[in-house]
Amino acid sequence: MRLIILGPPGAGKGTQAARIADHHGIPAISTGDIFRANIKNETPLGLQVKEILASGGYVSDDVTNAIVEDRLAQDDCSGGFLLDGYPRTLAQVAALDGMLAAHGTSLDHVLELTVDDDAVVARLLKRAESEGRADDTEEVIRERMAIYHQQTAPIIAIYEEQGVLVKIDGMGTVDEVTERVSKAIESMTG
Repeated sequence: MRLIILGPPGAGKGTQAARIADHHGIPAISTGDIFRANIKNETPLGLQVKEILASGGYVSDDVTNAIVEDRLAQDDCSGGFLLDGYPRTLAQVAALDGMLAAHGTSLDHVLELTVDDDAVVARLLKRAESEGRADDTEEVIRERMAIYHQQTAPIIAIYEEQGVLVKIDGMGTVDEVTERVSKAIESMTG
């Protein structure tokens, strides 16, 4: 099963991705987690990414595509994967399509978690406080939301045209959202 989970920052993608991956025995690949690990380890990539994220921007397509391509080439992805936080732009969609086509595969489904922007801002501010994420100020969060809507939302139309998009209400408790995600996947694969 080759899946993508989409939604704005703070929509709960990481939480749901971990649960889906666990249940279906596929790796959840989070570009955000890869970037944060590099930041923590102060690698050259990490230092570059830290500066970009602190200003509320996104890491370039070239850097992100290379990281994803390398990760998808690893053995644990041969039976499927779930991408969280990628693709975010039209160029990344094209790059991913090319990566998959080179291996004779394609996406099975794209899950979109839909959420209320103000609720997500509140959720992220709470997370920033509890996890000590200095990059999650309200100004930076709202800038990321604006970038998401501008750059990433258009890819939703592409996946909708391809017939692989499934919209899932991302509001409510974690378990409520998990139940909706599980039912959506069952209906897609059943």
